[in-house]
Amino acid sequence: MFKVPTGSWTLRAGVDHALAGSDIYTFVTRQLTLKRNDFSSATFGTNFAFRMSPASDIVVDFSYARSSQGSEFRDWVDNNNQPIEQTTTLRRMPITLGLRHYLTSRGRAIGRFAWIPARRALYIGVGGGMMEYKFGQSGDFIDFETLQVFHDEYTSQGWTPTAHANAGLDIVLGSWTLLNLEARYTWAQAPMSSDFHGFNQIDLSGLALTAGLSLRL
Repeated sequence: MFKVPTGSWTLRAGVDHALAGSDIYTFVTRQLTLKRNDFSSATFGTNFAFRMSPASDIVVDFSYARSSQGSEFRDWVDNNNQPIEQTTTLRRMPITLGLRHYLTSRGRAIGRFAWIPARRALYIGVGGGMMEYKFGQSGDFIDFETLQVFHDEYTSQGWTPTAHANAGLDIVLGSWTLLNLEARYTWAQAPMSSDFHGFNQIDLSGLALTAGLSLRL
């Protein structure tokens, strides 16, 4: 290469394991034919990294994860002896600003005009921002006081603060391209809407494992 890169652009995809640790998940997994890992899903993301020093970048990041799972009540059926069915969805979209610090050299300068990239570089990072989320259920439900089956839709949606910590590895594929491997833990929780009255804050945290392609800028 003939110049030091000023940054990078990355596209990535992988799996986001939702922790599903709050009481709303306990309730729906007890009442419905759902499991906690039903809230895990594929994830997609992108980021722009801006070089601040030989070892550090400022990173603007966006990611998207959405699960959708059909279910029915475990212990109840309707008047026709048919299952009482519904669909539960969870969407998480964090937008963050972070700091990435490389633990190994990204490359070395040769003279005044040439820069040789290292074959691989290991980094860690932290970041914070806001997460847009939506937890929703639609379909048929049962009123436990009257035992009537009814159709309805429940939604809890909004924005909430989020933070993450990550570690990754960049592997050189070509002069301007890199393979990016990353593990990222994201923390977030949010109050639930009046549709879910009586529940504590929903757990939106998760652990994502991704692979992606980076382009040096």
